[in-house]
Amino acid sequence: MNKVYPGAAAALSGLLQDGMLIAAGGFGLCGIPELLIAAIRDAGTRNLTIASNNAGVDGFGLGVLLENRQVRKMMSSYVGENAEFMRQYLSGELELEFNPQGTLAERMRAGGAGIPGFYTRTGVGTVIAEGKEHHDFDGETYVLERGIVADLSIVKAWKADPSGNLVFRKTARNFNAPAATCGRVCVAEVEEIVPLGSLDPDAIHLPGIYVHRLIQGPHEKRIEQRTVRKRETV
Repeated sequence: MNKVYPGAAAALSGLLQDGMLIAAGGFGLCGIPELLIAAIRDAGTRNLTIASNNAGVDGFGLGVLLENRQVRKMMSSYVGENAEFMRQYLSGELELEFNPQGTLAERMRAGGAGIPGFYTRTGVGTVIAEGKEHHDFDGETYVLERGIVADLSIVKAWKADPSGNLVFRKTARNFNAPAATCGRVCVAEVEEIVPLGSLDPDAIHLPGIYVHRLIQGPHEKRIEQRTVRKRETV
């Protein structure tokens, strides 16, 4: 089975439909599948629900889908860097399901592991827990969170082999692994595709069994906020 596709549009061909749920890897702008996001924008797929730690920034990452009004709902933890997100949410144009970061990661991991739900103390007594089932264990109250099973996962890795075995680089590992496992179909973009057998098996972060399609392409590595210190005069 050939998993390597010539580009993002080809890799997403036949997978996109209006109203679908997409799980996207990344943390801030670190390790985001920017080529696949751009291809979804170009495809014009609408009414999307996206499970992602954040919503990108204005003009980049998931922010381009928000600007194009392609997103109906975000399932996110942190959305503070995107002014368009804030505008749409406050105006009622965008639905938001807040998740603590650890809960969101575990919901993705659970979905990928075939676990329909789990109990956690995180969020008990807050708006996060409203409308959810509660249960007491050993004198402590827990809230039931459902596992996420997405129609499509889009992730970004550093290296891959043609079988789809992935290696992430440093903090770009973030949400990519759990996001990849929870999708019925996973498409990964990577900086480099290496020959089969050249990756150390002990260094593989995500086995290729989870990855269905693969692309290689150029990437722009941005930083949301850069703070510098003035050089002291000698």
